[in-house]
Amino acid sequence: MLAACTSQEEAPPEKKSIEVLMVDNPQMLELKKLTAEHFTKRTGIRVDFTTVPENEVREQVHKDFSAQSGRYDVATISNFETRDYARRGWLRPLDSFITKDRGFDQSDILLPIQLSLSGADGKVYAEPFYGESSFLMYRKDVFDELGLKMPEKPTWGQVASLAEEADRPEEGMSGICLRGQPGWGEMTAPLTTVVNTFGGTWFDQHWKAKLTDPGFADAAQFYVDLVRDHGEKNATKSGYAGCLRNMKNGRSAMWYDATAGAGPLEADGSPVKGKIGYVPAPVEETKSSGWLYTWAWGLQKSSEQPRSAWEFISWASSKEYEKLVGREIGWENVPAGKRESTFDRPQYKKAASAFGDATEKAIREADPRTPGVQRRPTVGIQFVGVPEFTGLGDSVSRELSAAIKGEQSVAAALRKSQDEARKVGAQYRKQP
Repeated sequence: MLAACTSQEEAPPEKKSIEVLMVDNPQMLELKKLTAEHFTKRTGIRVDFTTVPENEVREQVHKDFSAQSGRYDVATISNFETRDYARRGWLRPLDSFITKDRGFDQSDILLPIQLSLSGADGKVYAEPFYGESSFLMYRKDVFDELGLKMPEKPTWGQVASLAEEADRPEEGMSGICLRGQPGWGEMTAPLTTVVNTFGGTWFDQHWKAKLTDPGFADAAQFYVDLVRDHGEKNATKSGYAGCLRNMKNGRSAMWYDATAGAGPLEADGSPVKGKIGYVPAPVEETKSSGWLYTWAWGLQKSSEQPRSAWEFISWASSKEYEKLVGREIGWENVPAGKRESTFDRPQYKKAASAFGDATEKAIREADPRTPGVQRRPTVGIQFVGVPEFTGLGDSVSRELSAAIKGEQSVAAALRKSQDEARKVGAQYRKQP
C-alpha cells in the first residue's frame, strides 16, 4: 500500500524535450546557438526553437496560450502581457520552482523587473531574459563645441531649449530625435512617459478616459511641437531603429529612447563611440519618468513538461548564462538589465563603462505601479496593461503622427482618440 501511494504522489516522468517560441532578436538567436552545447549536453533536455519576428510573436503566443494547446512549453512574453496572461490562467506560476532552485537566486532580479512579471496575486509568472528602461543620450562633443551644458537631471523644458540651440539643419543635424513612427510600441512608448511626467494619464483608476485632459493634451502638444520644430527629418517614419541610425551617423544631437540603444552606440566601430553622454529620462512633475520593458520566459499552464521547461528558463535567465555569453561572445552582448549582480561584474562594468551605471539607475527608479501623479487601473509605465491597448495605442499614434505632418491639430487628434479610449474604458468599467 505504501508503495502504491508513493507512486501515485510522484510526478509522472517527463519527456526530455521542450518547445520554445521566441522573438528573433539578436540576443535570442545567440541563445539558440549556445543551447545544445551548454544546456542540452548537461541536462539531456533537447530544446526545439521556433523564432518569429517581433511584430508577429505576440500574435502567435496569444493564439497558442489562449487555446492552451500545449504546443509550446515556453514562450517569450513581455511585461505588457504577463499580468493579463496570468489573470486569464494561461501561465503556470513559477514560485514552487523558484523555491526549490536555490541556485537561481530570485532576490538578485532587480525589483522593478520582479514586480512587472508578477500577477495581481503576488506570484511570479515569468522570468526575465533582459530588461531596459529609457534615458536621454546626447553628443558630448557637440555640446562642448556649442558651449551647451546638459543638466544632471534635465526637465523636458530644458531639453526643448537645448534642442533649439543644438539644431543645425544646414549641417544635417537635428536638435533631437524622438520616435514619430506610428505604433503602440514605437511612438506611443516615449510619448506615454512624457504624458506621465506632465501629469497626464490614459485612464484614471475608474477607467475614465483622460486623453483630452490638460496633462495628456499638454504632453502631446509638447511632443508634437518638439518633433516638428527640432526633430529629425521624415519623423513620422522614424522609430527606434531610425533614431539609432541618426544618432550613430551624427544626424542628431540628442535622442530620448531605450537604454538598450547605448550598446550599439558604444560598440567597436561605432563612429560615435565615446562621444555620448547619458542622463535620466527628462521629468516635469514626477521624480523619474523612464519606462520599463523586459522580454521574459513564460511557462504555458498546459505544458506537460513543466520541470524540464523550468530548467531551461532557469538557465536562460541565470548568472551562469550571462557569464557564458561574456566568455563566448563578449560582455557587451550580455542580456543585461535584469540582475543586480550583472552590474557588479568587473568584466561587464568595463564593457558598459559609459552607460552601465545610468542604465541600472534608470531601471531601479522605474515604478510600474505608480508612474505618474495619480492612481492607475493597471500596472505599466509606457503602456496600459490590457490587450486592447495595442489597438488603441496604434490608433492614437496614427492620429498624432498626422499632427506631426501638419494634417490636423493635436486637439483634433486627441478628440478622435478620446472616443476610442472611452470604448476601451467602458469594457472594463462593466467588469466586476
